[in-house]
Amino acid sequence: MNNSISASASARHWKLLANDLYDMTKPKVVLLMLITAWVGMALAPLGDFPWLEAIAGTLGIALLAAAGAAFNHVVDEQIDQKMARTHQRPVAAGRVSTQLGLSFASALTVLGFVILMLWTNTLTALLTLASMVGYALVYTAYLKRSTPQNIVIGGLAGAMPPLLGWTAVTGYIGGMPLLLVLIIYTWTPPHFWALAIHRKDDYARAKVPMMPVTHGTELTRHLVWLYCWLLLPVSLLPVCLGEAGYLYGIAAFVLGVQFLHWSYRLKYTEDKTAAWGTFKFSIKYLLYLFVALLADGFVLRLML
Repeated sequence: MNNSISASASARHWKLLANDLYDMTKPKVVLLMLITAWVGMALAPLGDFPWLEAIAGTLGIALLAAAGAAFNHVVDEQIDQKMARTHQRPVAAGRVSTQLGLSFASALTVLGFVILMLWTNTLTALLTLASMVGYALVYTAYLKRSTPQNIVIGGLAGAMPPLLGWTAVTGYIGGMPLLLVLIIYTWTPPHFWALAIHRKDDYARAKVPMMPVTHGTELTRHLVWLYCWLLLPVSLLPVCLGEAGYLYGIAAFVLGVQFLHWSYRLKYTEDKTAAWGTFKFSIKYLLYLFVALLADGFVLRLML
């Protein structure tokens, strides 16, 4: 009887630990990154599609993105403990030790890098590793703690997946994926600053110099508004440069106007839900934009 109870408790312990480790990888964020990487793969000018490289690229990019997220949990342990949104994260709450968190993140890093080296190419492996290091160390460990421009400077690391997907199946850097990187890079500040406005007190309590904390909510709202205006023409660059068709162009324009509408509500109204609403819409914006780009590319190929 005691052995049965002990076995049941042990199984429950390992199940909870597995769930915590899974949560440390930020699976929803990784999925969004993979979708943008898949678009990069799908738009690459190929004859026979290299399925092995695409599958290996997907797995390797996912593992290194998950590793960056896991390192983020470890590095941000003390910050997370002071924020309502994050204080129950596995490392912050003490359910996963710092040593185990580092070991888990390191194992994901090695596995992802090896997969990319063996079954895609050296360029993709090095770029993906650099992106992970840029997010986990340069942004999380340094920029996040030192400057209100942290997300502007560090945003490049999170904008890389379309390029990584492209290089995984082609082995070279092209103009189209660089345009997609530019779109995500421009999207990142209004996306994160809307969240920062919503969680301003949390960031202030944790002494993280996010823009609303250091320069005030009013200026941050204005910057979100300006970045949304910048994002609209940037998102249309693939059409202007002949890399995408009208289906994508219409979707990019409509989504851009909707993003502007949310940023208008954030800047010019007293709607207390505007910051959270802008943040939530920004996620839908990026997802729908890249789905539209994928559909547009499929239609263009059918027409050729």
